[in-house]
Amino acid sequence: MTMRRVFSTALAGLFMAGGVAVAQTASAPQPAGNPKEMTFFVTSEPGAKGADFGGIEGADAHCQKLARAAGAGSHVWRAYLSASPEGKAKGVNARDRIGRGPWRNFNGVVIANNLMELHAAANIAKQTALTEKGAIVNGRGDQPNMHDVLTGSDPGGTFVENAALNTCNNWRSSGEGQAIVGHHDRIGLNDSPMMKSWNSSHRSRGCGMDALKITGGAGLLYCFAVK
Repeated sequence: MTMRRVFSTALAGLFMAGGVAVAQTASAPQPAGNPKEMTFFVTSEPGAKGADFGGIEGADAHCQKLARAAGAGSHVWRAYLSASPEGKAKGVNARDRIGRGPWRNFNGVVIANNLMELHAAANIAKQTALTEKGAIVNGRGDQPNMHDVLTGSDPGGTFVENAALNTCNNWRSSGEGQAIVGHHDRIGLNDSPMMKSWNSSHRSRGCGMDALKITGGAGLLYCFAVK
């Protein structure tokens, strides 16, 4: 059995019941960071249709729009999303879309220096996974809980087969389907490595905003600058 199949099997039927989420971030003091040097952020707001961004390109455009509004639009921004093979289209790996690093948050804190570090020992936690505005995103224990971030990826940042089950039909569904999410605060219902994963913790209950909220998210994305 392949690693990918093992991962997919482990995810099957695993649902988390988080707090009801809304599309907003926790209030915070006015940050003193420099958005022009920022190369990583969690989106401060979701798209208009839950996990439906009109495909990966639409998710990239969402990252770019928020970065531009924050003063970081000089970079090319990509959403950390994978896409499953579909028809004749090959799968897309999130890790292959985001450049080589290093990546820094709004406050200049290094998230990871390279792809290997990002997927083995990323400095991603509630206090470092800031929005493009420098705000902290609600995590487990906050009301509402918003720690589920859409990724569609396995722990190594690669795609998992079955678009409906793992990527909300490759980010084109706001109804049927599911999506793999990670926990930006690295906290779950238990201490298992999966629950502490920033990019691959479990599946959402659905693809619409209501389903994402019930699971413990708000349809947010990780955005990385391609340098």
